[in-house]
Amino acid sequence: MAKVSYLDIDVPLQGLYFGGLKQADRFYTSRVVHNSTILSRKRIAGLTARSLLPQIVESWNALSPTEKWQWAMAGFEMELTGYRMFVKDQTLRIKNGLFGTAVPSTLHQALVGNLHVQAPATEIKIIQLHPHTYWVSRKVSGKKGMYVPVRVIEALALPLTISLNFFANLVAAGPLPFAKFYAQVWYSYQGVDCYRYLEIDLNFQTLGGSIYGNSVFGDCFFGETLPNIWYEATAILSEIPGQIIGYSLAIHLHDLQGDLYFDNIKAEHSGQNWVRDTFCNDINQGFTRAFYQVPKHWVADIIPAGADFESIYKDF
Repeated sequence: MAKVSYLDIDVPLQGLYFGGLKQADRFYTSRVVHNSTILSRKRIAGLTARSLLPQIVESWNALSPTEKWQWAMAGFEMELTGYRMFVKDQTLRIKNGLFGTAVPSTLHQALVGNLHVQAPATEIKIIQLHPHTYWVSRKVSGKKGMYVPVRVIEALALPLTISLNFFANLVAAGPLPFAKFYAQVWYSYQGVDCYRYLEIDLNFQTLGGSIYGNSVFGDCFFGETLPNIWYEATAILSEIPGQIIGYSLAIHLHDLQGDLYFDNIKAEHSGQNWVRDTFCNDINQGFTRAFYQVPKHWVADIIPAGADFESIYKDF
């Protein structure tokens, strides 16, 4: 077999070439293989029979205009149309063995992050580092399932706004219980390394109760009683002395047991949100091979036996 370093295909022939062949691995042992995306009629019939889409489309068509508008509002948070948001959520719902359709929310969509602590553990802490320079995995526009490592330069410019939406079912399991989401800002002042903390205290319980307004509770309406309540929490750091070096984000449960669910995490400065996996599609995702330099979305700093974290789908 002949080995070549690269191919330079004439433009008129590119359609024929890529119609039957594709590149298998761009980083290790690069080679050309058969393009399996071209399906036979038999395979197409089999895929159609197993597809969840006909069932989901039927459920979508049964929704009222008001319900479709609510899904559009939920999808807006994830930069999706209402229909695509419904398909994403309903697919996860069916795969998890749940019946019916979910209630759309602007505070959480589809998968959410979950910190779980049970005996003998009473603590868990996860962090996301934001140094001045790091690598991320970014999807290639126009290429299905293709990603590339991209070097990011993040120069923190105040104000820094951190926020998340959360639902908690936690109980005290020690003398000093607390639940916090915070940013630790590292800066140099008069030649000394210093740290400033921007903290949000999280409620231990957000279960049940009567709602007497919708300004705090987001998607709950006046006089409504719901079993589960999601909160939106925000904090802002406006100024700091000296030269900022970097920062990290952390979610910390201490002397607590139970579950904390969260979604739509943000760390906004310089006109954009810098959180990796802001929609909590896979908070425990790691990267290997050619993406080895890309840090995990969230890293366990304290995780004793009995504690874990992952992204889950839950019927709230």
